[in-house]
Amino acid sequence: MNNRKFTREETGSIGIGAMIVFIALILVAAVASAVIIQTGEKLQQNAQQTGSDTQREIAGKIALKTVRIVDTTQVRLFFESSPGSDVLDVTDLAWQVACTNPDPNADGTAISTDNPGYQFVAGVFGDGIAGDQGTGATGDGTGNDDDDNFAYLEDVMGPTDDDEDGDYGDSNDDDDEATGNYGINGADETGDADTTNEEEDDVSNEALTILPGENYVIMLDLAQGTAGNDCGINDLSINDEITLWIHVEGGGSTYETLTITDKTVGSELV
Repeated sequence: MNNRKFTREETGSIGIGAMIVFIALILVAAVASAVIIQTGEKLQQNAQQTGSDTQREIAGKIALKTVRIVDTTQVRLFFESSPGSDVLDVTDLAWQVACTNPDPNADGTAISTDNPGYQFVAGVFGDGIAGDQGTGATGDGTGNDDDDNFAYLEDVMGPTDDDEDGDYGDSNDDDDEATGNYGINGADETGDADTTNEEEDDVSNEALTILPGENYVIMLDLAQGTAGNDCGINDLSINDEITLWIHVEGGGSTYETLTITDKTVGSELV
């Protein structure tokens, strides 16, 4: 009779179990790596997009320095481009103001024909053409006068006029020097019609671009458009607020609330 002896060997089972655990660890590591890589790429894309948006916002924005009252309908805005800004074209800049005006015609009575309530006025920083005042100009000869409500370097402060009376935009402005005609009056600075004393054409001083590091000024007409539909200083009261926006096409926008604390010419709107 043959006796068979069986022994229990567990070495092979342990090796198979270790292999299964090893493969599982590799699979888990692969999945975790894919998740980490995907998350990192997403964060990098978001950071890059945020950086690009921030750079574009900073590289195209206007910084306000101060706003002062010029007269009953206009204010002068002193500004510069924000740090890090590129060169800005004035045709890409526009301003908007809004206010609540219960008595736009300033007659002491707020009635429906006054267009009482929320008012909105807008304008531009320039037309991008040196000295061209546009079709709305009167008495500007060959069009060499600058617009009174365009942007200028702070050293210039506004348009100039080289005619004999020194007044901008009137009937004495220069016309065609080549023909010897002075303004629309046909006379030169000495009062005769010769060509020897003709004034030089006006030199355009309006800003065509806003350069980094330079100081600029623009006069905002708050009483334009339909009569009685404006935000003129004379139509508002002390402590009234004017909301100002400055938009840069392809860039950022500047927002400021102007509070009327004093209507005196030269007073600052806080």
